[in-house]
Amino acid sequence: MAIYRWQGISPRGETISGEMEAASKEAVLSRLRAQRIQPMADKVREKGKGLDRELTVPGFSESIKAADVVVFTRQLATMIDAGLPIVQCLDILAQQTEKKVFRNVIRQMKEDVESGSTFSDALKKHSRHFDDLFISMVGAGEIGGILDTILQRLAHYMEKTMKLKRKIKGAMIYPAVVVSVAVVVTAVLLIFVIPVFKELFGSFGQELPAPTRICIALSDFTIANIHFMIIAAVIAFVGLKQLYRTEGGQLAIDSFLLQTPVFGDLIRKSSVARFTRTLSTLVSSGVPILDALLITAQTSGNKVIERAVLSTRVSISEGNSIHEPLTKSKVFPPMVCHMISVGESTGALDSMLNKIAEFYEDEVDNMVNNLTTLMEPIIIVFLGIVIGGLVVAMYLPIFKLGTVIK
Repeated sequence: MAIYRWQGISPRGETISGEMEAASKEAVLSRLRAQRIQPMADKVREKGKGLDRELTVPGFSESIKAADVVVFTRQLATMIDAGLPIVQCLDILAQQTEKKVFRNVIRQMKEDVESGSTFSDALKKHSRHFDDLFISMVGAGEIGGILDTILQRLAHYMEKTMKLKRKIKGAMIYPAVVVSVAVVVTAVLLIFVIPVFKELFGSFGQELPAPTRICIALSDFTIANIHFMIIAAVIAFVGLKQLYRTEGGQLAIDSFLLQTPVFGDLIRKSSVARFTRTLSTLVSSGVPILDALLITAQTSGNKVIERAVLSTRVSISEGNSIHEPLTKSKVFPPMVCHMISVGESTGALDSMLNKIAEFYEDEVDNMVNNLTTLMEPIIIVFLGIVIGGLVVAMYLPIFKLGTVIK
């Protein structure tokens, strides 16, 4: 069936518009009249045909972002809680969603549900946009008859995860941008500015100060090898990217990152927060612990954490507790393992995991703030030494002009 855009007059005399899925234009007109809407026949057009065609530019197509899924989940939970059938909810959300890609996904899910599939089965066909955690929790919500509650938990979980990611990215972006600018400025000085001074100093007829000679030599080396340096940087970037796609490469890189000063601790704490938040959300929603651990491992974002969690899952399937293999992995802090042990013994594992997640999310927040504050003076000193050192070295002969020129 095609999608039709329509305009009509409501019973109150207001001009309204919308979209409707139907077999023909006549079916749209008939359905609108049944809803006591007087349609404007000349304003009912099949979407994507004639003047109503949606134009797309290659490379600029819309993508479904995590924020879009959060809004969809929150709105769907609200409508289900209000008593609306799932098919009607999906129809309403499809009509009001602005992104064409997401609108088509929602419509396809609506058609699947209408044909008899469960909502979780309809989601599985769009696993690119809805991960295993989302699908498993929706399935548990459908079985338990608490889909609205599960969707609210999902929305809350995704909002927390997005907030944590933004904090970490914010901590990484600032120094990366400043260092990148410093590298560009340094390259400009070495390639374009210092050669000018080199020609000027060539007429002095006396040996230049050591810092100046070093800068000139560095400039000559950079100009002679700039192409090789760029090629080497590109090869290194692509090589690391390809290496990270392999099982062993990803494990090696993630292990190295966890051992780096300062940033390794930040990555570890954020991984613990994500692990406990995900597992808490799944367990509290009724997902079996083995399935919950498998999903948590797959969504951990760190190969070291993933292996530790999968090892824990194997241990649990053999009849052991959760905290024992987590302690043996030496990946998780002792406090986390101890609190999980207490949660297991008291039967409040989901509550304890939630408390751990909140604690480590606060830890990450404080660490990011402190890191940003600490990085500012370090970056200023770095820029002063590198760029300022180059400038001073090139002006030394001018400062000592009286002793250099004879």
